[in-house]
Amino acid sequence: MRLGLNLGYWGAGAADGVALVREAERLGYDSVWTAEAYGSDAVTPLTWVGALTSKIKLGTAILQMPARTPAMTAMTAATLDLLSGGRVLLGLGLSGPQVVEGWHGQPYGKPLVRTREYIEIVRRIWAREAPLDYQGEAYQIPIKGSTGLGKPLKLIIHPLRARIPIYLAAIGPKNIELAGELADGWLPIFFSPAREAAYLAPLEAGLAKRQAAEAFDIAPSVTVVLGSDTRECREVVKPMLALYIGGMGAKGKNFYNDLARRYGYEAAAEQIQELYLAGHKNEATAAVPDALVDEVALCGPKERIAELVEPWKTSRASTLIVASSQPEALRVMAELFL
Repeated sequence: MRLGLNLGYWGAGAADGVALVREAERLGYDSVWTAEAYGSDAVTPLTWVGALTSKIKLGTAILQMPARTPAMTAMTAATLDLLSGGRVLLGLGLSGPQVVEGWHGQPYGKPLVRTREYIEIVRRIWAREAPLDYQGEAYQIPIKGSTGLGKPLKLIIHPLRARIPIYLAAIGPKNIELAGELADGWLPIFFSPAREAAYLAPLEAGLAKRQAAEAFDIAPSVTVVLGSDTRECREVVKPMLALYIGGMGAKGKNFYNDLARRYGYEAAAEQIQELYLAGHKNEATAAVPDALVDEVALCGPKERIAELVEPWKTSRASTLIVASSQPEALRVMAELFL
């Protein structure tokens, strides 16, 4: 299994992201990943650490598709891939209606249609086989109407690779199936190796439709908190789980809340959401079950983490993306996996 490093959002607590990435590269980590929501963007920090490293792959987990046209994403990925010597891994996702409509001012639309067309357009741009003329349901390029002056264009630069690997963030069954069919990898969040069977049916359905010959990479992130007191380590993870389960989406339209319910934590998911949306964030954090933390994160002393990683080692995951700001945690994971 390969290891990756998840830096998350810039400014979210990592004391020195560059030093952390350099240590990961020295230890043999395969990739580093950055994130975005409605704060820091994912590309700028990734470019920064890419300029100060030489081998580690550079992944976005994730670029929000509604924030950028397909052409802008294709240009950005091709440029960074050229600058980095072919190290880019393009992670894409739709985010949720709350961010898409409330922050980017875009209609959420039909997510499966939008994702399918977006990937097809990006790959056509990289291939440079012809000027881009795409008339789909979600995207019309050139757009019809308006001034009438738009014309099909071809990417000016020549990409280093005609097929940069695309990863999709997906947690719903239909989106997971689409990832298996179209993408080069899948970025699941809050992945529970003990429950991976719940994911495999839609993933296999997508892989059965897959035409690409390249191997498919399952790349979940796992938060790792190393310390002598397991309870204190769990307390580091719980605010993030409370934020996503309770606050990343409206009631009835929160994909992370739905995931916790599918894992069997219906009552806890309901309570966390009620408290969070009412403004009681501390109480929502306290309502996150210890058992849920232990399913999706690795917390405690080295010996305990060594036991908890066993289900990950036998899972279908082929890349494990470590979310940690502790250099010593990166070293422990390298010892256990590399």
